[in-house]
Amino acid sequence: MSLYVIPFPTFDPVLISIGPIAIRWYALAYIVGIILGWLYARAVIRSEQPWGGPAPLTVADYDDFVLWVTLGIILGGRAGYVLFYNPSYFAAHPLEVFQLWKGGMSFHGGFLGCVLAVGLFARFRDISFLSLADLTCAAGTIGIFLGRIANFVNGELWGRPTDVPWAMVFPTGGPLPRHPSQLYEALLEGLVLFAVLGLLIRAGALKRPGLVTGAFALGYGVARSFCELFREPDPQLGFLWGGLTMGMLLSLPLMLAGIAFMAWAMRHEPIRRS
Repeated sequence: MSLYVIPFPTFDPVLISIGPIAIRWYALAYIVGIILGWLYARAVIRSEQPWGGPAPLTVADYDDFVLWVTLGIILGGRAGYVLFYNPSYFAAHPLEVFQLWKGGMSFHGGFLGCVLAVGLFARFRDISFLSLADLTCAAGTIGIFLGRIANFVNGELWGRPTDVPWAMVFPTGGPLPRHPSQLYEALLEGLVLFAVLGLLIRAGALKRPGLVTGAFALGYGVARSFCELFREPDPQLGFLWGGLTMGMLLSLPLMLAGIAFMAWAMRHEPIRRS
């Protein structure tokens, strides 16, 4: 064991408990992430500069959309975890599907849930699917950052054994020091991607619908695949084809879709709104 192992700080996964009701850090991360993302999206909608004129949707539209996307995140994220990561277990314990704190959520499932929510709401309100998707992807990085911090607080999804100076021994990870891979993901999938998409928006990317969505899909896929090199695979799956993990495999079509969206957006002239 490395002499430089950092003790893992002891956190209670339950923030507040009132009788049978428990508010967990993981749930709080989703709630705060959605609220902050909502506020960020409202600010972008109000600003005409990134759009080259009035935004193609109103603040009231996005206010109504928040409920749709929240349901998409929760239902898609949970369904993704059940189907992608542990279908046999949940087939034998179907009632545990609704216990979100057991196993958690899948980003890729949540992303598909968001895509469905965006498509349905855009059709219902007759607004641009791609513009709504661009705004939602930019705002979604806030929730990703907070979700990864909550994974760290819970002491879950830890990394592979290592001797780096910042290695930690996690309570459920055995005696070996490990990469705090949750923090790597919070940095790259959350903060760095938020900054990159913010710079693209300032440069006028929202005038090319689909460009921010493509950049998000490609950027997240690259960041997730890189972080998977340090993250311990889920024990029920382990390493898959060629040493790849499930996170890497699910990120591959996401990256390909991101490249396609960006290429499509760049082939079209920027929209000039007045």
